[in-house]
Amino acid sequence: MHRRKWLDRREFLGNMGSGLGSIALACLLEEQAGAAPPASPLAPRAPMFPARAKRVIQIFCPGAVSQLDTWDYKPELIRLHDQPMPGAPPTTFQGTNGNLMKSPYGWSQKGQCGKWVSDMLPELANCVDDIAFVHSMTARSNTHGPGLLQMNTGYVFDGFPSVGAWVTYALGSESQDLPAFVVIPDMRGMPPNGPSNWMSGFLPAAFQGTAFNTDQPITNLRSPATSTDKREQDMRRYLAGLNSEYDAHNPGYSELAARVSSYELAARMQLSAPEVTDISKESPETLRMYGADSPNPLKAGYARNSILARRLLERGVRFVELYCGSRASGVDGLLNWDAHKTLKADYDRHGPILDQPTAALLKDLKQRGLLHDTLVLWTTEFGRMPTHQTGTAGRDHNPAGFTAWMAGAGVKGGVSYGATDDFGYKAATDVATIYDYHATVLHLLGLDHKKLSYYHDGLKRRLTDVFGEVIKPILA
Repeated sequence: MHRRKWLDRREFLGNMGSGLGSIALACLLEEQAGAAPPASPLAPRAPMFPARAKRVIQIFCPGAVSQLDTWDYKPELIRLHDQPMPGAPPTTFQGTNGNLMKSPYGWSQKGQCGKWVSDMLPELANCVDDIAFVHSMTARSNTHGPGLLQMNTGYVFDGFPSVGAWVTYALGSESQDLPAFVVIPDMRGMPPNGPSNWMSGFLPAAFQGTAFNTDQPITNLRSPATSTDKREQDMRRYLAGLNSEYDAHNPGYSELAARVSSYELAARMQLSAPEVTDISKESPETLRMYGADSPNPLKAGYARNSILARRLLERGVRFVELYCGSRASGVDGLLNWDAHKTLKADYDRHGPILDQPTAALLKDLKQRGLLHDTLVLWTTEFGRMPTHQTGTAGRDHNPAGFTAWMAGAGVKGGVSYGATDDFGYKAATDVATIYDYHATVLHLLGLDHKKLSYYHDGLKRRLTDVFGEVIKPILA
């Protein structure tokens, strides 16, 4: 039989169309298969390359901590105090700005590295040799809500997975009895956006943060009063048999296994969660070191939460997010770091709450041998202006230049990366973005931020969107 060696135009276009369609379908199915949650979503998984960090604790101070009153020493701001800021008046968020305003706190050099630190934070100042400061951070928003979202999720809009969700999606958990990602809100309340700061977004729900602390532990974990241990065990064996039978008739169906894993974790937490939140067995020396015995209930509360954070890390929790500060409301005035009017009075209240417990956490992790493979992050949503707001002794919002820092696993201590201008207004040297910061966090965990993705709505979504470079000079 004679066979043609050519195709007419109609056949060629038809074959090409079906061929390209098949390729597209195969790619789509591959993407969807890659995006499916593992059968046991919290099972530990290997990183993409050798990791320096096994776990992360992120300390978040909502309200936009002033870099100019904490970490970013500016002699020119001191020298030109109460003079007009050179150049065009800066764009502001709330009202007009007056003259330059130096910090109401003194500064001194600390550690072998000689780092200048505000006298507001005397305990943390003694930890600078373990810390890498990024002084040239920039953000995309000057509003608290979107600012917190970007620092926590990479985006200024709601609905995207948080850093903790991405990390636990990629690496799972080393704990069998606790969530992979735990959030410890401030005892004074939720930060702006609330749970949106630690949501899983379009990732499977198993990877969202679970919020609790020493004062408000997870509720509804106790068994009913009518239940007995034998009845509980019989019920679980029966359920396990039903699930096993269903699994045998539906091979490859991972959704049920993932849901069963979540319920089994909830059952195990009936024993593990009350134990981990009970810090009464900590030594008196440890409680004093953190400040848990402070007569200031806000400081004592944050100290207890800091101890809880360490206990969670010890028990295999992959990512802990610890808040210091909450909403700007309450009977005692501003409850977070949003110091628009009375910066000195506000920071006299907030500084001691942050300082001793956070310094104790760093020292405690180090002496227990955990700091070498634990990454500690200190973050806020943006910085503040070098000028005072007209008619006040406070500073306005400033996303053009602020400070964040890292310590611990794989981080070069006692270094400062980037710089703002002479007045601390704009990032001027080695400008860094939140995308760069996130890329560096993932890198230390053995994850390539350009390859860690999830197929959603026709796109390969990433924590860093299409941006971000690892900040290599701060790596050990």
